[in-house]
Amino acid sequence: MKTFHIFVALLFTSIFSSAQILKSLPPGGNKKATTIEQIGITDVTITYDRPGVKGREGKIYGTDIVHVGFVNLGFGTSKAAPWRAGANENTTIEFSTDVKIEGKDLPAGKYGFFVAYDPNESTLIFSTNSTSWGSYFYSDKEDALRVKIKPVALDKSIERLKYEFMNQTDNSAVIALQWEKLSFPFKVEVDLVKTQLDNLRLALRNKDGFKWEVSEQAASLCLQNNTNLEEGLQWSSDAISFEKNFTTLRTNAGLLEKLGKKEKADSTLKAAMAMGSMVELHQYGRMLVNQKKGKEALEIFQLNAKKNPKQFTTYAGLTRGYSATGDYKNALVNAKAALALAPDDLNKKSVQSMIDKLQKGQDVN
Repeated sequence: MKTFHIFVALLFTSIFSSAQILKSLPPGGNKKATTIEQIGITDVTITYDRPGVKGREGKIYGTDIVHVGFVNLGFGTSKAAPWRAGANENTTIEFSTDVKIEGKDLPAGKYGFFVAYDPNESTLIFSTNSTSWGSYFYSDKEDALRVKIKPVALDKSIERLKYEFMNQTDNSAVIALQWEKLSFPFKVEVDLVKTQLDNLRLALRNKDGFKWEVSEQAASLCLQNNTNLEEGLQWSSDAISFEKNFTTLRTNAGLLEKLGKKEKADSTLKAAMAMGSMVELHQYGRMLVNQKKGKEALEIFQLNAKKNPKQFTTYAGLTRGYSATGDYKNALVNAKAALALAPDDLNKKSVQSMIDKLQKGQDVN
């Protein structure tokens, strides 16, 4: 009998536990959503409930649904609550690195997101309280940041509230809360170089620190952005200690030059050129052309042609090199030589295009 009682108890416990974990629809028929995108290498995660307009066009803003400014909602501890920027629980927004919101600094972290609506100038609030229900327990003492923005009218009505990422660049995006016929946009910016360097520093402290490619990536980032040059030179030296090749030596030479160590930079670059393959030298020459260093680029293309004579790639490189220095006559001679050795139709069309430009006295780069 005792065993039977235990079995029944366990059975009811199991049923109760199962009931506890059953999912139900959010209150009010709202839809839950999570939007995750990257700005640079920064993860931005927005979690919110999506209320619908439901035939209330023109009755959303400036009403009990989205009230103006701060009001007493009649429940909870807040006597001056903003709009919850969604429905049900806190709308939350999380940044994996430090960011700037409308030009103002906001540390990495998870924040409750609120809007103090005003048709002319609304206030966006990022609160350290991200776990409450709605704005019933909002306190301005928990504000991490406030910014002011102007709501923007939309041409078409948005039935369900949403967050959109727009006008994206490598280091920024405009995030917009959109619902009915209003949009609340705010610009988010990241320090892409800093976040990349911080990420690489962490990587170099674990097993990736024993790979020359990771040290080289960190050193190259410093060189390309003219930042943390001494630190970059150390990373470059680490990369060379693992693998001495064209890439590691060239980066090392670039950092040495920027640090004013020209003699050592020249000897290191010379060693890199001696190790460079035809493709590596060609790509380096192309990079110099893009940097408007025509004379230096031509020297690299000439070196490549000496090491790898009568090749399509080297003739094409000489074409670009001579053209970059304004010597269209020699550029045309090499373009015609490249055309004769073009390996496929795509390359033939590309070289023919260069020939056409040179014959008109135009730079091919």
